[in-house]
Amino acid sequence: MERRDVLKLLALASAASCTSQLFAAPAAPGKFLLVFLRGGYDAANLLVPHASDFYYTARPTIAVAKDAALPLDASWSLHPALRAHVHPMFQSGQAAFIPFAGVDDLTRSHFETQDSIELGQPVGNSRDFSSGFMNRLAGVLHGGGAVSFTDQLPLTFRGGAQVPNVNLLNLSKSGLDAQQTAVVGRMYAGSPLATAIRQGAEVRKDVMMELSEEMTAANRNAASAKGFAQEAQRIARLMRDKYNLGFVDVGGWDTHVGQGAATGYLANRFDELGQGLQAFAQELGPQWRNTVVLVLSEFGRTFRENGDKGTDHGHGSVYWVLGGALHGGRVAGEQVVVSQPNLFQNRDYPVLNDYRAILGGLFHRMYGLSAAQLGSVFPGAKPVDLGLV
Repeated sequence: MERRDVLKLLALASAASCTSQLFAAPAAPGKFLLVFLRGGYDAANLLVPHASDFYYTARPTIAVAKDAALPLDASWSLHPALRAHVHPMFQSGQAAFIPFAGVDDLTRSHFETQDSIELGQPVGNSRDFSSGFMNRLAGVLHGGGAVSFTDQLPLTFRGGAQVPNVNLLNLSKSGLDAQQTAVVGRMYAGSPLATAIRQGAEVRKDVMMELSEEMTAANRNAASAKGFAQEAQRIARLMRDKYNLGFVDVGGWDTHVGQGAATGYLANRFDELGQGLQAFAQELGPQWRNTVVLVLSEFGRTFRENGDKGTDHGHGSVYWVLGGALHGGRVAGEQVVVSQPNLFQNRDYPVLNDYRAILGGLFHRMYGLSAAQLGSVFPGAKPVDLGLV
């Protein structure tokens, strides 16, 4: 029986696929969290091209008005839902945005493009679904203390380096209690799976300990954020001392209908995400200066709004980069004027900043990876240093 099948059988969804070795951390281990917005969020309403008349013409009902948006520079403004949390980070140099970013996958399929990003392999080649780029990064870093904050191990963490996964929002719905865990441990004592099962139980124990501390704080009238903000606080507690590489995904970004403008559905999603990112930074404390967060989505949306006051599957997107020691406060990467002639296939943002090149540049600066090491993480990609870290 395959190890993955056994773990599914044991219902250890909160602590599956744990490592069987102790990873040696790098000399100065930088912490990296990838936040994947599943559904393809509308980047043109996140980073508003306020200098473009075409933007307002193409979006008669969902454009964010100039007087509502938060100016960043002569060309770009930020959605007002991020006023209280992400905008102050940008002003202090702890956040940056990279427009016209993405992957060369042209399918506009959620699943195909998500797979392309998580695998990190050249588009057009045959795919190896057993090798995700974050797993390859963990291997290059000799493990680096990697963890996925998801219900199942995501594609990006599949591979030779064994990585635990834990769903921090649904812990009560999965996993085994202490007695059941002990029974399972005895069943597989002396087998190749014994170490993985034991370490899976240890991950869950660590998480439950953190949650116990959180509940104690709440009983002392401490404020507790909801949704992603609550999850982000829990992620920070685990990454603060135990892990250096993390992955979390956030759904609900497929806005075909009733997207809204300065207010509405998408604005509420931005606010929830911003609260989470702020909570993550605050909970990390001093470790925030040693941390980089990258927020991305599989693609952007159509530049023109559709007949249902929403947007459809697009191409180029906007990536967010945040960190306590970031050289931010700017809109980075290659850019073009936002106009109809510069649209990709007369409908979408083009991809001018390849995500593998962006991440390769970040990893080079964060971990001092050699060209050969970067080549193993992103085969065939040439890293681009945007000077953000």
